[in-house]
Formats: sequence, structure tokens, C-alpha cells
Amino acid sequence: QVQLVESGGGLVQAGGSLRLSCAASGRTFTSYVMGWFRQAPGKEREFVAAITSSGGSRIYADSVKGRATISRDNAKNTVTLQMNSLKFEDTAVYYCAARQGYHIVIQPGGFGSWGQGTQVTVSS
Repeated sequence: QVQLVESGGGLVQAGGSLRLSCAASGRTFTSYVMGWFRQAPGKEREFVAAITSSGGSRIYADSVKGRATISRDNAKNTVTLQMNSLKFEDTAVYYCAARQGYHIVIQPGGFGSWGQGTQVTVSS
């Protein structure tokens, strides 16, 4: 298991940007697919973006495609999510997640390690 700690959430106006970071513990970071999910009040947790262990492949939810960029630094055991042109509907708690292996899945159940979440609030 890998321990994950998110940071970078906050309050931002619609149209603004945020950069979320996730720091992972452990020496096997390169064995994990990393993902970002979000959960709005009263809604189920949904996939946002994921990146393979090498960083060579990325997948985005349609709702954020073109506005989000996921990246990772395997030397620093970190993964980031840059979100631009934020919309009110992006308001949610954002979670970093890790999946051991090399294939991306978008179901939350496919990820075995989770951070505590960071709140992103977009004001309209």
C-alpha cells in the first residue's frame, strides 16, 4: 500500500485555475497507476484523470478534457492535476488514488489506495 496526501484545493472563481498535488510515500511509486477522482455532495465518486506508471499514457473524463492536465514526477513521488477554466460544476472533494499495476481503469473500485481528499470550490 502507498500513502497519499493531497494539497492545493481551495476557493476559486469560475474561469480560474487550480493545481492539485498528491505526495506518495513508499519506494514503489513507479509500480502504480495514479488517478484523480472527485465527489460532489450527494453524488457518487467519479473519475477525473489517470496516468500510467511511466507517465506515457493519460486518460481524462469527458467533463474535464481540454481543461485538465495530469502529470507525475517519479523522482519526487508526486502526481499533479492542473485544472483550468474551472466551472461551478467542478466543485467537489478531489481524491488522489493509486492502483498497483500498469493498466488504467476508471472505476474507483480499481484503485486500492486513497488520499483524504482536498476540497475545491468554484464560485460562479
